Amino acid sequence: GPNGAGKTTLFRMITGQETPDAGTIAIGDNVQLGYVDQSRDSLNDKNNVWEEISGGNDIIYLGKQTINSRGYCSTFNFRGPDQQKKIGMLSGGERNRLLLARLFAQPANVLVLDEPTNDLDIDTLELLEALLQDYAGTLFLVSHDRAFLDNVVTQTIVFEGDGRLREYAGGYSDWLDYRVRHQAALQESARRVDIAVPARKAGAQLQPAERRLNFNEQRELAALPGQIEALEAQIAELRAHFADPAIYREGTGMVKSLQDQLASSEAELAANYQRWEALEIRPNAAIVTHEP
Repeated sequence: GPNGAGKTTLFRMITGQETPDAGTIAIGDNVQLGYVDQSRDSLNDKNNVWEEISGGNDIIYLGKQTINSRGYCSTFNFRGPDQQKKIGMLSGGERNRLLLARLFAQPANVLVLDEPTNDLDIDTLELLEALLQDYAGTLFLVSHDRAFLDNVVTQTIVFEGDGRLREYAGGYSDWLDYRVRHQAALQESARRVDIAVPARKAGAQLQPAERRLNFNEQRELAALPGQIEALEAQIAELRAHFADPAIYREGTGMVKSLQDQLASSEAELAANYQRWEALEIRPNAAIVTHEP
């Protein structure tokens, strides 16, 4: 979503820092949140690097593994004397690295990361990518680094305006590709409807043949609500597939196939709605006759 769409606000509500104007937020009983925001101000400037990351413990638990805390700090490029630096003396990039090191040392099963790549050097960015790709929990991520998103995420939530959020399979590039194909399908459907039902000029009189629906058109109008309902159910089912992690293990072919089916169904639904509206404005649209 664009700047100001509400991405950071959503994250702050998930983490309990803000409350919604309406509605409720329910967090599961077993959820352990880990959060890094854009401000990077949740550090104790009086601690040194090692103390802030390790909490003063010689051992850090990473899942079921244990690791020496000083060796763990070195993984994030805090080596030797750097581990004794006071937090207040760190640069923006160093503070960001420290926050990430501290985050992954916590027992969180849901990570909420708001622009985590800001000020990161290339080595740390690559390390963060690897850590997130191997992360076993749930990740919510906001980033302007589109390549980073493509390398890490499996689903994209898009702010589409007016408070509407919609979920798409794949990374940022997958969403762009879907949007292009979806718009093309909608334009093609609209073109077909324009051919089937030519637009009348303002003030033009109905021709005699246009005054009433013929028998076939009345049958078509009667069938459209059922067709629309079936398409809406099909679209809901296709969208539900994207919430199943198993489809991403099938490879990109399966994901793209489902995306194509979804784009086609949505375009067909839009065309049916347009056709329904075009027929409903015709005289006798509410009358459905039957063959003798």
